[in-house]
Amino acid sequence: MTTASSDTPVLDTLAAMTIDSLERCHLDQKTLILTRMAALAAMDAPPISYLAHSGPAMDAGVSGADLQDVLVAVAPIIGTARVMAAAGHIAQALGIAIAVAETEMPTT
Repeated sequence: MTTASSDTPVLDTLAAMTIDSLERCHLDQKTLILTRMAALAAMDAPPISYLAHSGPAMDAGVSGADLQDVLVAVAPIIGTARVMAAAGHIAQALGIAIAVAETEMPTT
């Protein structure tokens, strides 16, 4: 099997995996994002992983309350340390997203 060369093979692979997952999943968009956020919390994912989901989460109408509910729901399973780490990583990701948005806004 021959594949085209790319400057970003890791990102390309992740994008392909995500597309394949979305094509095979029958959850609505909001449920899908909340499920992924729960999985990120369970595996102690870094802030960049939450940042990668922030756009789709906003598009799906996921609120801060929804994210809190997910962390409350998974707390008995994944434990306090992972929940607190996830909350901090989500806050960091939101801060990064806000900073990026502010730099992209035209000045008047």
